[in-house]
Amino acid sequence: MIARNLTAAAAFRPCVLTIGNFDGVHLAHRRLLRATAEAARRAGLRPAVLMFDPHPACVVAPERAPRLLTSLDERCELIREEGVEHILIQPFSTDLAQLTPEEFATQFLRDGLGVRTVVVGENFRFGCKQAGDTLALKELGARLGFGVRLLETVRWRGRRVSSGEVRKLIMAGDVGTAARLLQRPHAISGDIVHGHGIGSKQTVPTLNLRTDAQVIPAAGVYITRTSDLGGDRGWNSITNIGYRPTFGGDNQLSIETFLLDPLEGATPERIRLGFLRRVRDERKFESPEALKTQILRDVGRAQAYFRRTAQAR
Repeated sequence: MIARNLTAAAAFRPCVLTIGNFDGVHLAHRRLLRATAEAARRAGLRPAVLMFDPHPACVVAPERAPRLLTSLDERCELIREEGVEHILIQPFSTDLAQLTPEEFATQFLRDGLGVRTVVVGENFRFGCKQAGDTLALKELGARLGFGVRLLETVRWRGRRVSSGEVRKLIMAGDVGTAARLLQRPHAISGDIVHGHGIGSKQTVPTLNLRTDAQVIPAAGVYITRTSDLGGDRGWNSITNIGYRPTFGGDNQLSIETFLLDPLEGATPERIRLGFLRRVRDERKFESPEALKTQILRDVGRAQAYFRRTAQAR
C-alpha cells in the first residue's frame, strides 16, 4: 500500500519503520530495507518506509537540491523488491521542516504510524535544521515507546555508499562502479524521436532518445542494454551521449543508441537504457567515414563484452 498522507498511513499501524529519501535505492538503502523487513517479520508487524516528496532540500535549500537518480514510481518498485509493501510518501512543506525532533517523533512515529521499531543508519538526522541525531532518536524512543536499531555505514572497497556518491560517479561517466553501488545498472527512459538523419545516411542508424532523467552519464560512448517500454523486447546496444562534434556540434545533448541485435517489428516508441560500461570519450573525427570506422570498433568491443558476460553466467 502506498499512502500519500499520515491519515491514510494509519493502516500501517503497528509497524517497523525506516526513514529516508531512498533516491537510487542503492546498496546501503537495500540493507536498511532488508533489516526493516526482517525485524517486522520477527515481531509479526508490518514493515514500512517513510519518504518525502519533494526532496526536503527543494524546500529548505533549493539551490542545493540534488538531481534525482530515480522517480518516485521507480523507488517504490525497487523498495517493494526488498519486501517492504507499505510506503508513506509524505508531502514535504515548510511547516514539516520546522518540526522539532520531538514533534516529528511524536506526530509521525508514535501517533501517526504506531512505530514499534525504527531502523536507520548511524548518520541519520531529523527535525528542524537536522537537529536530531541517533542519540536523540534513542532518547525519544525510550520516552515515546519505540525501539531504535542502527545500521553501520555501508562501504564498498572503502567508498561510502550514498546517493551523492552514485550521482557523482554517473555524472563522471563511471557507470561500472555506479552499478556496483546500485546493484544494478543506472538506467534512463524516454521517447524515441527523430534525429538529424545523418546516422542512417553517413554512419550507422540509431535510436534517438529524449529523456526527462535528471542524472545522465557524462558525454561519451557506453555499452548499454536497451528495453522496449511498450513490450517485452530487449537488445544489446551501444550508446553515444554528446554533442555530435564531427558534424559541427550544437548545444543540444543527443543520446543515440545503435542496437547490436536485429530490430524485428516496429521501432519502439519508448525505451529504457541501462548503462553497463564506458567505452571511450566522445571526440571529433575528420570525416563521417572515420567516425563510422570508430563506431564499428566500438561495436566490436561491445559484442566482446556481451560474449564474456554470457560465458560467465
